[in-house]
Amino acid sequence: MTTSKDRFGLSVALSTPFRRDASVDLARLANHAAWVLEHGARSVTLCGTTGEGASIGLNERAKMLGALQGAGIATSQIVVGVAASSLEEASAQARMGLDAGCKGLLVAPAFYFKGVSDDGVFAWFARLFERTPGIRDVILYHIPQVTAVGIPPVVVSRLRQAFPDVIAGVKDSSGEAANTAKLLEDHRDLAILVGDERQLAGAVRNGSQGTICGCANFMPEVLAPVANEGREDPRVKAVVDLVLSFPVMSAVKGLIAHRTGDAGWLEVCPPLEPLTEGQFRDLTAAFDRIMEAKAA
Repeated sequence: MTTSKDRFGLSVALSTPFRRDASVDLARLANHAAWVLEHGARSVTLCGTTGEGASIGLNERAKMLGALQGAGIATSQIVVGVAASSLEEASAQARMGLDAGCKGLLVAPAFYFKGVSDDGVFAWFARLFERTPGIRDVILYHIPQVTAVGIPPVVVSRLRQAFPDVIAGVKDSSGEAANTAKLLEDHRDLAILVGDERQLAGAVRNGSQGTICGCANFMPEVLAPVANEGREDPRVKAVVDLVLSFPVMSAVKGLIAHRTGDAGWLEVCPPLEPLTEGQFRDLTAAFDRIMEAKAA
């Protein structure tokens, strides 16, 4: 990934379709991955936040990777999300992606214990890298509003110095433009990715290589030029603001269901809950108004 002359571009933080028993609907997952890749995405990211990755165990992850490979999706187009608080589990998730030949790893910090120091965050990543031979193309995942544990730029610098052949990028989903600007200032040679689609166009024009984002699940063709060229699109802010006014993962799935006509996408994995009928109706009506206003 780091030696490619191509930009990182748009990677879809792939939503995970679940059955009522909380198992993954593998056929629906593979079809969805193929669809977003056909509509402008350069890669897909499995088991990220939008994919409810912290709720998915190793066995199900292996089946998901197999389903995408079986559908003819190249592993060079798959980023694997790592979300675990134990080093053993995090290393096993990483190893699975590496053994499959994935494009890269999106690695969140350990998230159970809060109020940890920068030294503690550094030490956790260091132990993870040390116990995972051949680890490569790691995208550090900074999303403190979810994990309550951040990866500040100073820790990025320390990890790069200690493991110069491991770190390939940072996904900044903090929504803090100043943090993204600092990463771009200090680490412009890395793939600095922006998770908040509302800030993406400006960040790309300032040197960001693109995004791993959730709204691309239902509008990849809209977000591809934003990620690739820094092109502004007024629909992006309006849609993100809309999604954030609902439970986010459920809203993303609601809009996938709306666009595909497939109500099976409404299922989420507990402890999350699906949209109510009223929420789904309000969400989709507002989404259609946003898209129709642009078309007009």
